[in-house]
This record gives sequence, C-alpha cells and structure tokens, in this order.
Amino acid sequence: MATLSDAYTESPLHLQHIIPIDFDSVEEVPQSHSWPQSGDESPRRMLDLDGDHFSLPTVDLDSPDAIEMVGHACKIMGIFQVTKHGIPSSLLREVESQAWRFFSLPARAKVKALRSPSGATGYGVARIAPFFNKFMWHEGFTMMGSPLEHAREVWPHGYRKFCEVMEDYQDKMKALSERLLAMVLKYLGISKSDIDWPQLRGNACAALQLNSYPRCPDPGQAMGLAPHTDTFLLTILHQNDSAHGLQVHREGRGWVPVFPINGALVVNVGDMLHIMSNAMFPSVVHRVIPSEHRHRLSVAYFYGPPTDFRVGPVHGLTQASGREVTARFRSITVKDYVQMKAKNLDMALSMIRIR
Repeated sequence: MATLSDAYTESPLHLQHIIPIDFDSVEEVPQSHSWPQSGDESPRRMLDLDGDHFSLPTVDLDSPDAIEMVGHACKIMGIFQVTKHGIPSSLLREVESQAWRFFSLPARAKVKALRSPSGATGYGVARIAPFFNKFMWHEGFTMMGSPLEHAREVWPHGYRKFCEVMEDYQDKMKALSERLLAMVLKYLGISKSDIDWPQLRGNACAALQLNSYPRCPDPGQAMGLAPHTDTFLLTILHQNDSAHGLQVHREGRGWVPVFPINGALVVNVGDMLHIMSNAMFPSVVHRVIPSEHRHRLSVAYFYGPPTDFRVGPVHGLTQASGREVTARFRSITVKDYVQMKAKNLDMALSMIRIR
C-alpha cells in the first residue's frame, strides 16, 4: 500500500520553496517576506487584540456531555479546545523542549535535516509556500513515524532522546485522534461499520509537524503561516502559551485569535471530515501571525485515513430520516485528494464538489 510520503512524490518543490531564510541573520523584514498591507490577506488585519472577547468552546473530554459538546463544536465552528485529554503535561513539556533544542540550532545545522524536493518529512518551510507570492515567517520539521533518518544527521551521537519523545507523542496523539473521531461518529449517528473502522484505525495516515515562528522585526509585514485549511480528518495542536499567533477566519468577523489555554489542546476539522460529514462540519480557514517580542512554537498532529481509503459523504448522512439527502462531494481516495491539494490548495474541495 502506498504511504503518505508517496502521495507527495508527484509534486516536487524547488529548493527555494524548501529552505527557510536564516532568521538570525536578518534585522528587518526583507521584501521577499513582506506581505500586502491592505485587504483581508494583510497581516495587519486583526493585530490589535484589545477588546476582542472571541473564545473557542472548551470541552472536558471526561464530561458525560463530551460527545454532544465535541459534535456541536465541530458543527458550529469546526474548531475547539479540549482538556482532560489524557496527554501527560510532562510529555507536552518534553516535546516542546526537544522542538526548542532543534530550532535553536544555527541554520547550517538545521539544513542537515532538510526535506528533499519530492519528500514529505524533514526540515523546511510549509508545503503551501509555492501558492503564495511572498515567503512566510516560519520554519518546520515534519515527521511520519520515527524521525531517526533526519535526527541523526543533525545529532550523530545525540538523536535518541529526540526520536523517543517524538515517537511517544505520535503514539499518544494517534490514540487521542481515534477517541475524538469515535465521538464525532457517535454524534453523527454513524456506526463504525459504515466507514470500515478497522481499516481506518489500522493504517491511518498521520504526520507530526513542529512549527517555529521566530521573533519578527515587524509582524505587520510578515505572515507566519498563510491562510489555508488542513487536508486530513482532524488536527490536534499544542500551542506554546507564551505567545498567541493562531487566528481563524469567522464569517462576518474576519480574523480572530485563538488564545492558548494552559494544558488544553486545540482541535480543528480538516477537509476530509468536512467531506465525510457532507459539509455539516466546516473545514476551518486559519493562519498564523508572528510576534515582535517572542519566538512562537507549536506542535501540530494531522490525522487521516489510509492512502487507499475512499473519502466521501458517509452513507448514513445521505439517508437521513428515511429520505435521501444529496451528496455534496464525490468520493476520492486519500492519496488522490492529497495529490490534488498539493497542486491546487484552496481549489481542491471545489474540484470534487457535486454541483
């Protein structure tokens, strides 16, 4: 069976879209990283956070009402925060510590773990970079399973701790993702047999992304991560609570901040859950703004079905209340959708929408 890495081989990137700028060497935002200063895409939109009282739903996963609360949050907003999630705080601190260990290295050391042009793992800028005219104030390290291959290039004799922590974190994130997805399915009234649960669980596609947003001389010019939706079913994000930067786009309000809550994780709906829910759950458009005073860190876990799994509106949702409901998307394999989005980004969903 093809792997998630295989899905990206048909969309190789040029090195200019892989190698981040050496942030330690710049004292002002270069023209290559300076974004438009007007319009909705401007980083200056929603930089003044004073008086904005927007907050996400927060769900205690041990609550007897957790299934209803998770499902309602997916339906109304597509993004929420969870507490009592079972991820030890000590592990969150360890992951953060190891991420700082890597991103604190000089640029010449980090590029030893550089992602290959047709690869999906390793160090580099976000894969969405080619779709934008300006570069982002961001560097990342992506892994799918063990990061051993890249880590030992960086630390020939000191890679084991990094690998152990990242592998442990991925194992626990996978279990949490399965728990959340099971809750979502129960909320929707979908049985596990409707979506071949054993296949989905057994060979799920997943990726862990360490994100670094260094201090920026002028955040009003720079974009940490450009607006996008996530590809897979769910994304679980651990935010460094020393600096906010994540923003979501709300209809009628524009860009609003997602403030970190100590010990909580942010969960958002991705394209594939949007498709499976027959558009009941919105796939959230989000972006990241850097800070002038703090180096921001986040850790994102992306969870999706196996590459050969066909994603489409679940049958039970198109047969609601004894009447047939029109499917809003045609089904497509995970591999084909990943490749489609790698070439089209924000047009991918419309390309499989049934008109």
